[in-house]
Amino acid sequence: MKLPIIKHLTEFIQDRDVDFIEETIETLESITEIPSLKDDELDVIGELISNLYGAIEVHKDIASGTSKKDALNGFMKRVVGSIDK
Repeated sequence: MKLPIIKHLTEFIQDRDVDFIEETIETLESITEIPSLKDDELDVIGELISNLYGAIEVHKDIASGTSKKDALNGFMKRVVGSIDK
């Protein structure tokens, strides 16, 4: 996951709507079902999906009253904490 991408996507959600991100996730998940995709292509799509889901989580935190900075930092701490386990 890349924080700059998540930050950009969070701003996208604020300017438009979370539905765009959710539909993009559905589209990318559908693409992963193509049998001829190579592993590196699946890795890229997986990374994009992870960033999109991350942006949704950060958006939810912001919507519940957390500052954007704290929401982004808190999300990344949760991600790093889950990797360390």
